[in-house]
Amino acid sequence: MTLYKSVRNVSFFLILVLSLGLSDLFAGDDKTKNKKNIVEVAVEAGNFTTLAAALQATGLDAELQKEGPFTVFAPTDEAFAKLPEGTVENLLKDTEILKSILLYHVVAGKVMSTDVVTLTEASTVSGDLLKIKADDNGVMINDSKVIAVDVVSSNGVIHVIDAVLIPEKK
Repeated sequence: MTLYKSVRNVSFFLILVLSLGLSDLFAGDDKTKNKKNIVEVAVEAGNFTTLAAALQATGLDAELQKEGPFTVFAPTDEAFAKLPEGTVENLLKDTEILKSILLYHVVAGKVMSTDVVTLTEASTVSGDLLKIKADDNGVMINDSKVIAVDVVSSNGVIHVIDAVLIPEKK
């Protein structure tokens, strides 16, 4: 990696963190910063009710409360609302498809934003690849924009996205 690209990535990351007002998340040891697991953090945030319901319907809420670490690209309630009418309701009835979609949002390990901006793809726990693009306009995970980064939990990290990620059909 060239020095220019390294400086550009670090600069982009700092601009992203400061613009999102998340700089306080980097103070101190992240294990002491938040004792709650990924599911507890998401539920407490209040804007992931659809995601929480989907995790509960599939039993993945219990999995994401385990030690981990996990990285979750978490769509907000607004992201789920962008899906065609009836989609969420139908997915809640077909938990196998819903589970495959949810697993497409999870990467094994703790991938912080400083790592994400250096990647072009990431393997999900579903076995599929996410495409990652970082530039001056922000970070995209497939066609979803990352709108908040490094929401630290006791067992991993959440990056908030503005659209639900749908794996390609195999």
